[in-house]
Amino acid sequence: MPHTEVRVDTAYRSAIKLVALLACAVLLGGIAGCSAGSQTTAQAESPSSTVRANPEIVLMTHDSFAVSDDVLSEFTAHTGYTVRILRAGDAGSMLNQAILAKDNPLADVLYGVDNTFLTRALDAGIFDAYESPALSVVPAELQLDPTRRATPIDYGDVCINYDKEAFPGTPAPPASLRDLTKAEYRNMLVVQDPATSSPGLAFLLATIAEFGESGPYTWKDFWRDLQANGVRVVSGWEEAYYSSFSGGAGEGDRPLVVSYASSPPVEVVFADTDLLEAPTAAMSAGAFRQVEFAGVLAGAKNPAGARSLIDFMLSRPFQEDMPLQMFVFPANSEAQLPDVFTTNAPVPAQTSTMDPAAIGKDRERWIEEWSALGIG
Repeated sequence: MPHTEVRVDTAYRSAIKLVALLACAVLLGGIAGCSAGSQTTAQAESPSSTVRANPEIVLMTHDSFAVSDDVLSEFTAHTGYTVRILRAGDAGSMLNQAILAKDNPLADVLYGVDNTFLTRALDAGIFDAYESPALSVVPAELQLDPTRRATPIDYGDVCINYDKEAFPGTPAPPASLRDLTKAEYRNMLVVQDPATSSPGLAFLLATIAEFGESGPYTWKDFWRDLQANGVRVVSGWEEAYYSSFSGGAGEGDRPLVVSYASSPPVEVVFADTDLLEAPTAAMSAGAFRQVEFAGVLAGAKNPAGARSLIDFMLSRPFQEDMPLQMFVFPANSEAQLPDVFTTNAPVPAQTSTMDPAAIGKDRERWIEEWSALGIG
């Protein structure tokens, strides 16, 4: 399937909030009919001590991007720059537009490309190199671009979430990916199609990383066993979580779903009543780490401002705002997490990653081979 047809539903990070407040849907990531996106200007007081020849920075991002007004105001107060936010659909649509416009970029900074599509952005040459001094507080395992064109800003772990009420004793919640093929979890799991869903693709990559492509038991064997055990496959995250999953905000009949380690805190923050703990939890094994990046767009009208904004995006004010705005984990190791995260979103004990170059090389082949299995 061509890249332009992949639907990337990054809206998970604020999906429960958006559905409750705005009833937003995830957009298709095709290039046909793409507009330049919607624009929002961050209003902030102008600093009295700084005058910029080019005071505006345009930040191109996906529709799930959110940041507190006070945080952007702090950036303006300290630098003299104002930020205009250009929303460009989901992450797939955003990247498509940035590539199409690379000779006349629509913005100064692009934020929201993750490691499953990082090589596509790098191969297209849309970023200039920039090594932020703030990378000193970012763990090396998140710094996936040695050319320093893409700066890690946040991460999240795609993993199995379960409905606590469905597992009061026996059976216990599954503890590994292989457990999902056992008879006691028959007809319990819902997953997303990796050809149409970002978490679906991440879960496929997790299974490939764990079981491999050769040997006595491969990732294809695992998926065949899931099929025999009654796995349900749907097109996207929202359908899986809201329509098929039984936990939290879900209204379905399946107590196991592919979602994110940060999904349980969402259930607490946006619950209709005060909750002491989330009604859902994340499995501690079998997760795949997604890292989101920002970069200075080549040919940016305000490259100095773009570099300044990337520095700020790694600062504690921005990083500590992200968890409850977009439900992601900060890349800055010194950033403090809110209590609802530390209580309900422990980082999975087992996470898998892949070299972005390997993903870029084999992603489409893996999706095609998965589709050929006829799962779901």
